[in-house]
Amino acid sequence: MYKRILVTLDGSELSEEVLPYAEDMAEKMKSEVVLLRVSPPPQALEENGRIIAPVDEEMDRIAIELGEYLNRIAYRLRAKAIPVRTAVKFGDAAEVIVDYARESENGISLVAMCTHGRSGIKRWVYGSVAERVLRGSSVPVLLIRSSGAKTE
Repeated sequence: MYKRILVTLDGSELSEEVLPYAEDMAEKMKSEVVLLRVSPPPQALEENGRIIAPVDEEMDRIAIELGEYLNRIAYRLRAKAIPVRTAVKFGDAAEVIVDYARESENGISLVAMCTHGRSGIKRWVYGSVAERVLRGSSVPVLLIRSSGAKTE
């Protein structure tokens, strides 16, 4: 039913709570998993008015670091015979996730992610990536309420 499952991670343990659900679905449906990590675009690093790390270099450094994180998770999934791809993208998390899932060449049939369960002022300030993905996605979205989510 779901040929390719997009699993979005933000590097937190809470976001990784979606992994057992994605693993279970992938094993049962013979699905491929795509692990996606989105980072805000980097700024040039300056020291004493001099650019010491141009944006491109900083972007490469971040992409390598985030790729290593995704590869550690991919290794665990591959050990269970689950086919896995990884992707690192830059931009607004919700927009990137929705666009990635929408692009036909990616073939995404389900987005799986955790919600951190922010409410009140924190939700207003930070927004809800999960809610924005849910509203904007053209494919089904599986939302898992993380253990750290607070109930209202």
